[in-house]
Amino acid sequence: MDNANPISSCVLLKNVNKSFGSKQVLYDISLQISEGDILGLLGPSGSGKSTIIKLINGVDQSNSGEVYVLGEKMPKLAVMNQIGYMAQSDALYGDLTAAENIVFFSSMYKLSRSKQKQRMNEVMELVDLSAHLKKQVKHYSGGMKRRLSLAIALMHEPPILILDEPTVGIDPILKRAIWEELKKLNQQGTTLIVTTHVMDEVENCSTLGMIREGRLIAFGTPEQLKNATASNTIEEAFLYYGGTAK
Repeated sequence: MDNANPISSCVLLKNVNKSFGSKQVLYDISLQISEGDILGLLGPSGSGKSTIIKLINGVDQSNSGEVYVLGEKMPKLAVMNQIGYMAQSDALYGDLTAAENIVFFSSMYKLSRSKQKQRMNEVMELVDLSAHLKKQVKHYSGGMKRRLSLAIALMHEPPILILDEPTVGIDPILKRAIWEELKKLNQQGTTLIVTTHVMDEVENCSTLGMIREGRLIAFGTPEQLKNATASNTIEEAFLYYGGTAK
């Protein structure tokens, strides 16, 4: 990883450490993401997954180490505008309609009015919310809010899409539908970075990074990690790498 080239990588972390005050939350994280990958970051709550993606999308900085996105050292505003980010918690305004939320959040990307209208129709159809554009978000269900957050993250057609626990609290049928849409986006060239603690979701990922207590304990394709540990499931492999299974 020391010889990894930031220019040829979509995302590159090199020996990244992060602390909040006296508490260290990331330890020497190095990973490389190629263009067109679906990277899954798997780990329990508090393992450091969300901190890693905040460093990647430029809303936080490491204490040491380097983070590159699209060949540029982060944080850099021009690159941040090329990233779609869906946070773990829905940052939506309940008294506004879905359309008003989309207009508000997409205004930072300086889309023309015609382009904004076009993209609004496209992304709301993508997440199956076209019939609810004029509804106040406070009347949305939890699943609808997650889908609206995804639509907003897609408005400016970012080459990189970061999703922090995108399916938390969503029923299995809707979860499957969201993953089908994410795979379609990936097939169109979007690089995806997804955090999750749900073991069965990572089978959708082309590359997997296992995170535990702020450390990257394993990295590879799901099949590579299962084969390397003679495991039948990702859960078994995770327990093996975590040092709690023999």
